[in-house]
Amino acid sequence: MPKMTEDEIFAFIAEKPRTAKLATVRRDGSPHVVPVWVAVDGRQLVFNAGADTLKGKSMRRDPRVSLCFDDEEPPFAFVSIDGTVTLEDDLEAMLPWSTAIAARYMGEEQAEAYGRRNAVEGELLVRVTPTRMIGQSGVAD
Repeated sequence: MPKMTEDEIFAFIAEKPRTAKLATVRRDGSPHVVPVWVAVDGRQLVFNAGADTLKGKSMRRDPRVSLCFDDEEPPFAFVSIDGTVTLEDDLEAMLPWSTAIAARYMGEEQAEAYGRRNAVEGELLVRVTPTRMIGQSGVAD
């Protein structure tokens, strides 16, 4: 199983709109995993989250997260990223990112509508700075 370089990891994430599985830590220390739509910004990952959701509350309390992306087609591949988050609630900063994320997952024709839906009061722009990354391609080879 070939291990991916850092450049290959970010290329894998940017290649197509794979839904990430986001893991956060609940107040009692147990894990919480949910799907999120993600964009790449340099060496950071960006996504939206509701401030009052379990993931939003968990990230405010504990900025440590993990994300997993996978290719479910043979020969299979995956990327796992541990990192820390910063949370922003500036709607002007959020709108371009929520629109870009919407374009990535829903297509350009629906990007503006989804972008505006997700750049509203009560939403957060989440930036993940990786602290540890693992990627493997050709898992079944």
